[in-house]
Amino acid sequence: MKTTIGRIDKADFPELFLEDIDVKIDSGAYTSSIHCENIEEITINNVPFIRFKLLDPEHTLYNNKEFSTKNFNSKTVKSSNGISEKRFLIETEIKIFNKIFPIHLTLSERKDMKFPILLGRKFLNKKFVIDTAKKDLSHKLKNKI
Repeated sequence: MKTTIGRIDKADFPELFLEDIDVKIDSGAYTSSIHCENIEEITINNVPFIRFKLLDPEHTLYNNKEFSTKNFNSKTVKSSNGISEKRFLIETEIKIFNKIFPIHLTLSERKDMKFPILLGRKFLNKKFVIDTAKKDLSHKLKNKI
């Protein structure tokens, strides 16, 4: 049975040290994405890595922590305005509705966007049904426990 999710919510990303971060449910997007800054591909001992900082200094959860990982891919993503761009894709975990799920996130500079994280169809598929009249269903459940 699928869980009902509203149009917006809050989620935790334990490996990224983010709790109660705003997420927008975006059935129009195939992949999920997270707002990052200073995204760069680097090589250490002939091994490719990506390095990035999550969010931006104006965000209340910004911690200036630099992340790096060798577990990444790149993907061409077409944005809602029709422009294609190469983005890096990482795998991490999301905690939503008190459950941990694996999730792939593209790294994107979303500074001008209201929500730092979009949850797309690839993540939502077979797990959730969207009720656009509702919001914060996972966050409310978390606060009840």
